[in-house]
Amino acid sequence: MIDARKIRDDFPVLQIKPYGKNLIYFDNAATTQKPESVIKAIENYYSSMNANVYRSAHYLSGLATNAYEQARNRVAKFINAGSESTVIFTRNASESINLVAYTWAMENIGEGDEIILSVAEHHSNMLPWQMVADKKGARLRYVYLDKEGRLDMSSFREMLTGKVKLVALQHVSNVLGIINPVEEITEMAHKAGAMVLIDGAQSVPHMKVDVKSIGCDFFAFSGHKMLGPMGIGVLYIRKELLSSIPPFLRGGEMIDEVYEDRSTFAEPPLKFEAGTPNVEGAVGLSAAIEYLEGIGLDNIRNHELELTQYALEKIREIDSVEIYGPLDTRDRGGVISFNVADIHPHDVSTILDQDGIAIRSGHHCAQPLMRYLGVPATCRASFYIYNDREEVDAFIESLKNVRKWFKWS
Repeated sequence: MIDARKIRDDFPVLQIKPYGKNLIYFDNAATTQKPESVIKAIENYYSSMNANVYRSAHYLSGLATNAYEQARNRVAKFINAGSESTVIFTRNASESINLVAYTWAMENIGEGDEIILSVAEHHSNMLPWQMVADKKGARLRYVYLDKEGRLDMSSFREMLTGKVKLVALQHVSNVLGIINPVEEITEMAHKAGAMVLIDGAQSVPHMKVDVKSIGCDFFAFSGHKMLGPMGIGVLYIRKELLSSIPPFLRGGEMIDEVYEDRSTFAEPPLKFEAGTPNVEGAVGLSAAIEYLEGIGLDNIRNHELELTQYALEKIREIDSVEIYGPLDTRDRGGVISFNVADIHPHDVSTILDQDGIAIRSGHHCAQPLMRYLGVPATCRASFYIYNDREEVDAFIESLKNVRKWFKWS
């Protein structure tokens, strides 16, 4: 059982009073707030050990290098990666996916090959594959949604021919909250001879993720969506692939030997991390994982399920509101997209903001999905560990008043 009110005390920014109102932060799919322990971990890094990693034999460099590698070790255990060498630090999930696109995909996908995506993908897991398809003459194929708003697995199964070289799908939708059956998807794709990349930006912060159990080849996520700082992300690469994938960027600290006309590269993961890395980001991400593990991922998942079910029931009582995606919590995360009849989502968001309630409005970096749903944009409420029923009740009361601002009944 999670005590969200007690947890809120750990988050300095949640104590502010926008317009004199209590802050209700329902924009967690965009980014999460940071607990005091993460802020202090970053402060402690800069005040007690800041130095460039790997490069020097002095005391501070040793401390910084140990902190950076300890963070990698914690991440590896958190997602059950097995070996620390399979964990590559990046800036975010977008960079992680681009790394795979510019390296493995550019060498292994050719003319006439197919890449399977879903129409619900975040742009981060769509634009890199558009680039690969354009450069290599490959074909993008999209899986659409069933009547409930979940991935149409029958269509996916039919698409898995020998032409498919890659399946790149999100674990949890940042718009609809649907949880894709990534274990089943990976098994089916591998049987068809395809590689699998999973965008876990919206799953890792909210549930236990075991990349070995999923069996995927690549798994990407961001630190800032799981209480960590911005500018740090992770790419997991299945160990058997590490040596065959070329570096993404070239520069300092990713080399073995450099000659005037050629170079050899360091062993993974360092060959994928050119230049000075974001050490404070890794340290902050490690502190965020420690905080989440202190609460328990099962407790977090159950809390969000209960809160999402409660919010769905309350929203459905408002006749003027349309919800997008499944109306129950089966295979669903804590994200609810909706629109209020006759009111633009930006106006809804602005009106709720006056009551201290932060939601997201717009296309959520998912324009193809918006077109598929037949809307230009939606409102989105997304929950996390510091939200509770009282906040949902306040959100519902504010939502009921939206149409009154425009003199609608």
